[in-house]
Amino acid sequence: MEFGERLKELRTSLNFSQKEISEQTGLTLRTIQRIENNEVKPSLYSLKVIGEALKSDFSEFVKKPDTKPYEFNLTLKITDMNQFLNDLKTLVKTHWKTILFIVLVIWLMTSYTDIKAGIIDAWKEK
Repeated sequence: MEFGERLKELRTSLNFSQKEISEQTGLTLRTIQRIENNEVKPSLYSLKVIGEALKSDFSEFVKKPDTKPYEFNLTLKITDMNQFLNDLKTLVKTHWKTILFIVLVIWLMTSYTDIKAGIIDAWKEK
């Protein structure tokens, strides 16, 4: 049984609509529909949030990579890239404050000497 079929079966047995799953996971309704129709393979993030919403373990559907750690597999399907972009949008939408904080900390760390010099100059002028 493919993941989409299993997801649909589990979702309907728990009396959840696709829209409810979409709202609980933060994934778009269209993404849930495409996963259930086996049009795309869900990303690891999608598997995780769907599993949490349905209180199920989908680890059996996680494909182990065929490549060794030092090899790169550059064959991507367009649908996989679209899924990646959708997941990235969801990630940024839900964690934008954390991302902004990290960027701010990195900027402050790289600008430390300039900031320190400005503070010292301002202190000297008093």
